[in-house]
Formats: sequence, C-alpha cells, structure tokens
Amino acid sequence: MPTYTVTVANLSLSQQQKSQIAEAITTAHSTQTGAPRFFAQVLFFSTNEGDHFVGGSVNTAPQVYVHGLIRQGRNTEVKQALMSQMLEEIARIAGITAEDVWIYLQDIPATQMIEFGRFLPAPGDEAEWERGMTPGKRTRLPD
Repeated sequence: MPTYTVTVANLSLSQQQKSQIAEAITTAHSTQTGAPRFFAQVLFFSTNEGDHFVGGSVNTAPQVYVHGLIRQGRNTEVKQALMSQMLEEIARIAGITAEDVWIYLQDIPATQMIEFGRFLPAPGDEAEWERGMTPGKRTRLPD
C-alpha cells in the first residue's frame, strides 16, 4: 500500500483541503499505477513555526512536502506522471505555487512490506492478493 506523508510548513490546511489533497493523491496513484484506490493512505503533519530550515536559515514561505513510499517495479514515466498529477492538484488545493510543492517518491520492494497481515504483491498482482483478504476486512475498506 503506498503511504504518502504530507508535511506542511508555514501553512494551515483546513479539513476540507486535507480531504481534497488526500483524494487527489489517491486518484493520481490509482490512475497512474492501476493499483486499487484502497491501497493509498495519506497522513498529514504540520511543522511548528521556526522548525523548517532551508539552506541553514528559517524558511517562512508556505510549502507542502509529499514523501511517497511506493512498491518497486514502476518505470520512470509512470512515476513522473504520478508526481506531475499530484503536483498540480496539491498546488491548486493549497493555494500555493507549484514551486512550493516538493514531492519525493521512494521505491520499496513488495517483499519488504506487510499490510493486512501479508506481504504485498508485486505491481499488477493486486487482484489475486485482494482475494486473499478476509471478507470482513475487505468490506470495511473504501473502493
């Protein structure tokens, strides 16, 4: 399951903006990778004033940082399309420029990830893996 951590500095996002950003990230991930939407999870964090430094100096500009942990096996074109789709939506929703949104993707082999009690499948093998979930767990997940 891709995990996207969104950290904001010098910016306060409303609950609606967080929901919209989470939806934008989920849609981008599913659209660009073909993975089920329920795979994507998004976590939000905020830095305190004076806790964000760039080049050794306190940064006062509003910024959004996205760190995505995704399964290894996707090509550069897919990853860049994913990041580009997220970039435009996040900037629009947060009301900042694209220059103030930084996105990092990190590949992790599926063999080094356990979710729902099992190792994750390789990209493309999600349907078979999903069939192995207990019915109770599967019905509690969003589509």
